[in-house]
Amino acid sequence: MNPITSEEEPLDNIAASGPESVEAKGEATTDAASAAQQELARWKDIALRGQAELENFRKRMSREKVDAIKFGNASLLEDLFPIIDNFRFGLEAARQESENSIVFQGMSMVMKQLSDFLANQGVTEFGEPGEMFDPNLHEAVQQEFSNSLPDGKILTTLRRGYRLQDRVLRAANVVVSKGPAPAAGPDGPESQG
Repeated sequence: MNPITSEEEPLDNIAASGPESVEAKGEATTDAASAAQQELARWKDIALRGQAELENFRKRMSREKVDAIKFGNASLLEDLFPIIDNFRFGLEAARQESENSIVFQGMSMVMKQLSDFLANQGVTEFGEPGEMFDPNLHEAVQQEFSNSLPDGKILTTLRRGYRLQDRVLRAANVVVSKGPAPAAGPDGPESQG
């Protein structure tokens, strides 16, 4: 028996392991590289998703900031609308007394200032008689027959509606036309007694 030197032992071990062992180590290296690439792809995907979420968050915050500035005075304006309604009632009463009175003229000037103020704030009024009824803007309090306006048109405005930019702050309360009254004939509602 030959004594084996320590230098020969590793060579013998490699030779003894054969080509299958080298291939197995190569496959293991390939599998490890493939797993590492998959892990890298997964982390890249997570990073991209996180970046997209952050960008969406920034956009949403920017949009909310713009909306907060745009609609920040909405609460104050909503509190002002009933005061304007009452002022209009007073203006109408003063007009019925005399359109030439100093009170009516003064109230008209104040009403003009209020209207200009609302316009400068981006507020528009709606709900005028003759407009088409829109359930998104108007609340129909009542329906009446009308020979002057077709079905679905506003006959009377009981309370004006207000919109700030594209947001409805208060719906208008209106009376809506049903169109002309049906003709009373021999079989009509009046003859049924």
